[in-house]
Formats: sequence, structure tokens, C-alpha cells
Amino acid sequence: MEPGADGPEQSSLPLELSRFQLSEEFGFLLPHPLTELPAAYAPWMEVAQDLPQLIASRQLRSRVHQMPQLSTQQLRGQEELHLAHLVLSFITMGYLWQEGEEGTVKVLPRNLAVPFWEVSQSLGLPPILSHADFVLANWRRRNPSGPLEMDNLDPIISLPGGESLRGFILVTFLVEKAAVPGIKAIVQASHAILQQDEESLHRALQQLAEAIGGMSQALKRMHDHVDPAVFYAVIRIFLSGWKDNPAMPDGLIYEGVAEEPMEYSGGSAAQSSVLHAFDELLGIHHSQQSSAFLHRMRDYMPPAHRAFVEEIRRGPSLRQLLLRSGSPRLRAAFNRCVSALVDFRSYHITIVTKYVTLAAARARARQAELGARAGPSLGKPPSALQAKGTGGSHIFLFLKSIRDSTREGLIPA
Repeated sequence: MEPGADGPEQSSLPLELSRFQLSEEFGFLLPHPLTELPAAYAPWMEVAQDLPQLIASRQLRSRVHQMPQLSTQQLRGQEELHLAHLVLSFITMGYLWQEGEEGTVKVLPRNLAVPFWEVSQSLGLPPILSHADFVLANWRRRNPSGPLEMDNLDPIISLPGGESLRGFILVTFLVEKAAVPGIKAIVQASHAILQQDEESLHRALQQLAEAIGGMSQALKRMHDHVDPAVFYAVIRIFLSGWKDNPAMPDGLIYEGVAEEPMEYSGGSAAQSSVLHAFDELLGIHHSQQSSAFLHRMRDYMPPAHRAFVEEIRRGPSLRQLLLRSGSPRLRAAFNRCVSALVDFRSYHITIVTKYVTLAAARARARQAELGARAGPSLGKPPSALQAKGTGGSHIFLFLKSIRDSTREGLIPA
């Protein structure tokens, strides 16, 4: 059985990170991702490493058509598969959106679609760029012995957007890294609940609240590293999928895989396992519509990470324990976690307001001045997803709904 594929009957096992392909140091991030594929896959790597230039010059589609049909049989191990998925997903997004939302294609060519599908099946991931590719597996140190800090990090594969794209990927990486003590606190809290160890549980809840606060601090760095105009007009379209997207209402045919088109959501912060895990531990319940979207986003997580979130859900209820215990100290520590999560989600709304709503208004005003002649790499703003997130949700309704339902998770004194 694969790690993390344990069924409900095994939920009484102690919660351990290693069972779910999680790392004590990196959490959900892929530890030490590979940056090179075997030599046989040089045709993919050459295209992937030149994506910004190929897209800007409108040459990517012709380069993809020239790629040989490669077998995936020589890919060995999870790390090579993750890098192959990263490379093929970035090439796919560039291929789809090279001409902007008005120049989409209906078919992904066989020499890209078939290997992408096969690698996706091996990893249990969908054949589209997801958070697992864009952030979790897409980082490397400039100095291998240097720290995990902005100045010493780079993405492995990029798209148009220059320093703002780099900043968007790496700030999100730093948010994931800041969450690691909180992920370990979930494990500690789980053990403490089973052992009815109030002292350990209190300590775990304190660590969780601090970790969520650290995530908010990391998220604030977005302002220093990402230009809203570049994010909105250049980067955002390449994260868009072909489900709930008016620019691609019929989905995408993966040539050589299936004759019927398939629909997949674009990359979304809702695909990060971190907040799902926190919600399950704290017993946060969202509205039916928001919950349905969040649960669909779990299909875009690595299966072992999704299993970790489900294992927390199946475990003993922290909320019920606190309501039974009547301990004011535990209740206060629990509420600090919930309040920190409310603050994080409120700040996420602030970020989206700046990078989507205000940026959209400015882009429309600028476009009105310039006329409609610029393509996506030149700053023509996409219109199909103006009110939606790249994952396809109605972004403000969704974010405000989950923030408000998180606040409702506070336990009154």
C-alpha cells in the first residue's frame, strides 16, 4: 500500500508525518527537488527552461510541435516524476495561453498530452499545473549550503512575469515553510488528545497559533516582491485552468489519451494542504458551497497529503474534547489558533483586493488608453476571470465566506 493510502480502519494509528510523505523540515514542500531530468528528456527541459522567451516571441507552440514523442518509462522514483510533472505542466500552460484568452486551443498535442497524462497517473495528480507543481516542487537553492531565504532561492521552471513571477512563487513557498511548525503541532496535538495530556495539548496549540502568525508575516512579503500590474496582466492567465473558465468553456482534449475533452481547475491557494489540515484539527466547518469547492481542490493535492488531511478529520475531535474538559486555558489556546487563522484569511482578502480587484480596475483604465492591441505578454488584461480566482471560484464570495465561517469556530467562554 502506498504511504498515506491507509483506509478509515487504520485511523487509530498514531499520526506520523513519515506515513504521509511529509518532512519534519519541509512539511508539504518537496525536500530537495531535482533540477535536471535524465538526458533522454533533454527536449522537454530545453523547452521548459526557455518558456518566458518562447511565449513572449509566440514560438512555444511551434517548438512543442517539434518535440519528439518520448516514453515516460525511463523516469525513476518520485523526484524524477515530480520534476517531469512540473516541466510538462508549465509547458502545457504556456502552450494553452501563449496567445491569450482569445487564442486558446481545443487540443493538447499527443507528444505533450500522452506523457503528461502518464506522469500524472503515476503521481496521482491531475494533468494540469497545480500548487504541488508551482510551489511545492518548484524551488532550488542558489547556494546549496545557504539558507532557505528569498535571496538564496529560485524557481526551477518559470513563466512570463520576471521578478514578480519569481516573487509570487517564492513568497508562497515561504508561507508553506512557515507552516511547518504548525504541521508538527497537529501531530503533537493528535497524540496529546489520544493520551489526554493537557500540558502537551496546550503546548501544541501555542505552537500552532505561532505558526499561523508566521504564515501571515511571510504572506506580507508579497508586497515587496510582486508588482500587482504584472501579476494581473501577465502572470495570472498562465495559472488559469479549463473548468469554470469562460475562455475555455468546452475543456481540453488530451490527444492520444481520450477523444472527449476534460476539465481541470487552474492553480489555487485552496490546493495547499496546510489550511485544510488546520481546519480539520480545529473543527472549522464552511458553507456547503465553499466546502464543496475546497473538497474538490483536494483532488489536486498529492494523494499522500490528501490522506493526511483526511486522517486528521477521522481522528478524535479536539473541539469536543475542549467542550467536555471545560479548561479555560485550553479553550483560550484553541481560540488563539482560530483567531490567527481568521487574521490570515483576512489578510489573504487584502492581498487579493490589491492584486486582482484594484489591479483589474487599473488595467482596464490603462487598456482604454492604449486600445486593445496588446497581447498577454505585453500587458493586455484577461477578462474571463475578472471576478473569479484561477481555480474557478467566485473569489471574494469564497474568501469572505471561509473567513467568516472560521470566525464562527471560536468557542465562547
